Amino acid sequence: MINNIPISSNHIQPPEHTSTKLGSPAEAHSQFSAHLKDAVENVNQTNKTSDEMTQDLANGEVDDLHEVMIASEKASITTQTSVEIRNKVVDAYKEIMRMQV
Repeated sequence: MINNIPISSNHIQPPEHTSTKLGSPAEAHSQFSAHLKDAVENVNQTNKTSDEMTQDLANGEVDDLHEVMIASEKASITTQTSVEIRNKVVDAYKEIMRMQV
């Protein structure tokens, strides 16, 4: 009892977002692989859309330069972000490999 409040282990509950059951390492690997694949596909699709809009602008099929520029910037930002994430993952991997066990 602390400050007249009874302490009991049955009153302690983990937050709801952490109460989900974690799967096996194989399931975690599969989920991570799926998320990574989706992210790469998203970057690829954004770049393809930008390329198509740029081509359409060059062919005179699109009149709105603003939309083309927005698509181009989205593609640039997603590519830069994915490169930076890759760099951080490689740095983390290198740091783990330098650890002494």
